[in-house]
Amino acid sequence: MSRPTAALRRVFAFADRERKYVLDEMAQVKGLMPLLMKRRNRGQWTPEDLAEIRAKLNCLGGLSWYLALLLLPGGFFALPAVAWWLDRRRERRTPSG
Repeated sequence: MSRPTAALRRVFAFADRERKYVLDEMAQVKGLMPLLMKRRNRGQWTPEDLAEIRAKLNCLGGLSWYLALLLLPGGFFALPAVAWWLDRRRERRTPSG
């Protein structure tokens, strides 16, 4: 196997690993907004709610490098590329051979 091919495979493996990490972290953050809006809707946060909010915000902290990419100049134009990269259905569309 030539060096460029091996390097390219490592890059793709790294990208795939990072994509899976981002998807896993985003899945853990699901349901954060209803928890945050509970106080605004005249509800009270229980100690369990507060613990869940802390855990979900810690998950978001792990994604800060990815979110910072979108805030950089030109990051808005990278959004379609990031969405394509994170798209799980893309794997199902490829024909198996």
